[in-house]
Amino acid sequence: MTGIGVALFGLAALFIASRAADATFMWTGLACAFVSVATIFNLIRISFDEAEGKPPPWPGQAVPYALLAIAFCSVLFHVLSPWWWAPIASNWHYIDSAINLTFWITGIVFVAVMIFMAYCLFRFRHREGHRAEYEPESTRLELVLAVATSVGVATMLAPGLMVWNQFITSPSDTVEVEAVGQQWSWNFRLAGQDGRLGTTDIRAVQPVGNPLGISPADRHGQDDIVVEAEDLHLPVGKPVKLLLRSIDVLHSFYVPEFRTKMDLVPGMVTQFWFTPTRTGRFQILCAELCGVGHAIMRGWVVIDDEPAYQAWLGAQRTFASRGSPNIASSESVAAAGHGRTEKGPVHPAH
Repeated sequence: MTGIGVALFGLAALFIASRAADATFMWTGLACAFVSVATIFNLIRISFDEAEGKPPPWPGQAVPYALLAIAFCSVLFHVLSPWWWAPIASNWHYIDSAINLTFWITGIVFVAVMIFMAYCLFRFRHREGHRAEYEPESTRLELVLAVATSVGVATMLAPGLMVWNQFITSPSDTVEVEAVGQQWSWNFRLAGQDGRLGTTDIRAVQPVGNPLGISPADRHGQDDIVVEAEDLHLPVGKPVKLLLRSIDVLHSFYVPEFRTKMDLVPGMVTQFWFTPTRTGRFQILCAELCGVGHAIMRGWVVIDDEPAYQAWLGAQRTFASRGSPNIASSESVAAAGHGRTEKGPVHPAH
């Protein structure tokens, strides 16, 4: 019963830490949880000493009960844990389902392994006059384990692959919005009245006037709406296809409430789509270590109803109205080299 008591003590300590109103209680709870984990590992060490014939500090087998306590308290903590996902705000509940399935499979395997280990430690404990039988290999056991492991891994991977296929395959009625990451801020671009995003050229990037590298010579880019280091507004209930670019290093676009995450790779345009399902203001995080300012690379997505979204859209400035570089200079840049020019996809008019 010692192991069960120690495990329950550690579980209570974690709950104290999670519910703490100030730092003193939080660190006290974490310290107590650390003590309980160290005690359990000490019980495991004692079990190995017993297997080698060393007398235990107290009579009886403590480790099998400690392993059972770990399995029980782990499941209990998962069920009652205050740490969970943020309430979903998009159509990607399929991602939650796939993760839950993974939790069920790995949880069942974890509990089964802990019970099996506890059984082996108790059943085959050191006893005078008993000697272990050595069996170097078992074809039957290896086959069972290989098949069971393969089925378990396939069961976990298949739903994720199906959801991933949906995640990157957007419907035909999506509204395309570009998000551009740079050290250390988020910029956005929406198509203007012509319904098309203009082409871009990395050589056209300028810190002032053209942070996204829109080609001034492309007439389709003149009416593009540029949102520089400000909130991105989107309408609720309408599917959005997000086109992702980086102009410097690796970044990753992540909004926990949308269940959306995708890397931004320099030289590539990555994409995913989602449908906002409720209004609100949601934080954009960079989930890729991108430099010393990584922690401050944050932005906001605001999901509006249609009237509020149209009002925000009407107040935004186009690329042409921001004082873009003249067309002649952009044509000279294009003639100076043969660099790649990224073409903006067709976008339905707002």
